[in-house]
Amino acid sequence: MAQSTQVHTGETLERPLGLRGIAADLSSDQRAFKNVSWGKAMMWIFLLSDTFIFGCFLLAYMTARMSTPVPWPNPSEVFALTLGGQEIPLILIAIMTFILISSSGTMAMAVNFGYRRDRRTTAILMLLTAVLGASFVGMQAFEWSKLISEGVRPWENPWGAAQFGSSFFMITGFHGTHVSIGVIFLLIIARKVWRGDFDTERRGFFTSRKGNYEIVEIMGLYWHFVDLVWVFIFAFFYLW
Repeated sequence: MAQSTQVHTGETLERPLGLRGIAADLSSDQRAFKNVSWGKAMMWIFLLSDTFIFGCFLLAYMTARMSTPVPWPNPSEVFALTLGGQEIPLILIAIMTFILISSSGTMAMAVNFGYRRDRRTTAILMLLTAVLGASFVGMQAFEWSKLISEGVRPWENPWGAAQFGSSFFMITGFHGTHVSIGVIFLLIIARKVWRGDFDTERRGFFTSRKGNYEIVEIMGLYWHFVDLVWVFIFAFFYLW
């Protein structure tokens, strides 16, 4: 059996039902990507390539950790903070994770209000997302300074395997750079949304068609990706 599909040219296409229909959709770029804008497509391609890079970093970290004969430092001890005279393991990392996951929620709401064309609420939610992201980067900078003051370097650390320092600075630094870039673009786009550039078609960078807040959704794709990557870093680096 087949299902008839009417396309904008007036031509009727026969679409098979069931698994054959799914295969037909996925194998036909004309059908699967006809309504996808170039901005979204380019962002998805960028995120796919970035996934490979982060994947290689995490694989390199796991390989180094499993192959070294020197004991690997215990993350619960290395990343503990002393509060009230008592060491609390991973408390800073837990707060950072909560902040970043919360920012994903505010970004999702910003996209929602953007397509409702509520520019003020959209801009406020994007600014809130940027503040949460900047807080995350600030806490990460504190974490870096604390470990550096304790003697951690890319080539050594006082608690065991030398690869710990290089893995830590490489993975968290690369992710922190992504968050920092995201915060900058959030501020730029939030300012344009607040001024009404997407309603008046004001000329400049990142200005789309009148009334089209798609750039907010594209920014949301990037931000959700950064949050998702942190979940894997948190699981593999801090909990393992």
